[in-house]
Amino acid sequence: MPGIGDFARVEKESIERLDAEITEPGDEVFRSLDIQENEREGGNPRHSLLHALVVIVTDHPDDGDQSGELVAELLAEEDYMVDAVLTVESGKSAIRQALETAVVGGADLVITVGGTGVSPRDKAPEATKAVLDKRIQGLSEALRSSALACNAVDGGLSRGVAGVSGSTVVVNLASSRAAIRDGMATLCPLVRHVIADISRA
Repeated sequence: MPGIGDFARVEKESIERLDAEITEPGDEVFRSLDIQENEREGGNPRHSLLHALVVIVTDHPDDGDQSGELVAELLAEEDYMVDAVLTVESGKSAIRQALETAVVGGADLVITVGGTGVSPRDKAPEATKAVLDKRIQGLSEALRSSALACNAVDGGLSRGVAGVSGSTVVVNLASSRAAIRDGMATLCPLVRHVIADISRA
């Protein structure tokens, strides 16, 4: 027949086992519950970090500095890691080489800025088409429609294209600050959806 000491030992072991099973607030279970609670309250868990590269298309490199900084800043606000901001000449081969380098490097998103108009030197759409596996016409149409609505004329009249090359989303933006700001606001949630589709493939 068990004695009092045996019962005390069993009780102590049970308490120690229970203490070991209690999860600290910083553990994964609590983090998961925090995310679920945030979603129930209408919030969103922090986006996973994605990698982006920016290609400034211009024959005047000094003019592209501010555009590159603006796009990089807006991408960072959307939880993108901006791997590089490149400045290339308006020639088709230079643009295409920059895009191919970004795709091979595994970027999730590449944004080109400039070179989307109708002048003889505007070659960004042609260079982009050459590297795309699939075009996403709805994305470029959304950018044009939104730009016209906010009077960003160069964005509304842009010949820019968008699509997928490998597992990389490539998008052309016009170069005015209005077109960039409006384009990024329109672009980012849509691109997240495209990237999610690619990752499920």
